[in-house]
Amino acid sequence: MNASDSQSAEKQSVLVAENVNVFYSSNSPAVAGVSLEILKNQITAFIGPSGCGKSTILRCFNRLNDLIEGCRVKGSITFNGIDLYDPKVDAVAVRRHIGMVFQRPNPFPKSIFENIAFGPRINGFKGSKNDMADLVEKSLRSAAIWDEVKDKLNESGLALSGGQQQRLCIARAIAVEPQVILMDEPCSALDPISTLRIEELMQELKQKYTLVIVTHNMQQASRSADMTAFFNTELSDSGKRMGKLVEIDRTSVIFSSPKQTATEEYISGRFG
Repeated sequence: MNASDSQSAEKQSVLVAENVNVFYSSNSPAVAGVSLEILKNQITAFIGPSGCGKSTILRCFNRLNDLIEGCRVKGSITFNGIDLYDPKVDAVAVRRHIGMVFQRPNPFPKSIFENIAFGPRINGFKGSKNDMADLVEKSLRSAAIWDEVKDKLNESGLALSGGQQQRLCIARAIAVEPQVILMDEPCSALDPISTLRIEELMQELKQKYTLVIVTHNMQQASRSADMTAFFNTELSDSGKRMGKLVEIDRTSVIFSSPKQTATEEYISGRFG
């Protein structure tokens, strides 16, 4: 999947959602009318109260919602100009290009080395043992954990601390060389020191990757993100709550002079 070079690199849109509606076994949308662009080599944060659709939209970007029975996605989501929901597009291939790091660290019950090697292997890695060793090292270095684990690559990934496990999961996502990394509350289960390490790592990763994070931590969004999208809930015509995108802008604008009153109230703590 090759990016169009019609836009300048700094403003190039990698993911574009247009009027996206998501339904879970109901005719009433869980999320409605979401349109936004994710820019290349930037960190975009999704903020908002629980149940407002942040994680639902995030999972649309690599078609994880396909795994939920009864889930339907309407509207358009393109990745480098390619319709992600075109019937000809393989969801597994999508997830090779758009990786995911979950809320709680979830290493495989394998060695640290095998945690990293697993993805490239199932994706047809053709290199030698030395090539694989180099790829494992490169991935662990990219996730800022190599120096901590280089002498225990054959030990279980489950033996690491929570913060180390999350960086191992980031290294695992990097190993298949995606273009985009999605992070769903990547620090919510971590202590403040581990959280800071992940935030520092995100700044390094955006030099090569495009990152989209969901976070309830507004300080984290203000520190880490280039762009911030605020989601909220409102009543649908059927009287059910649904998620809506209120606004998206540069993080400095969202946190200092948002255009919408609801955003200002949420940022200032007057929400609800």
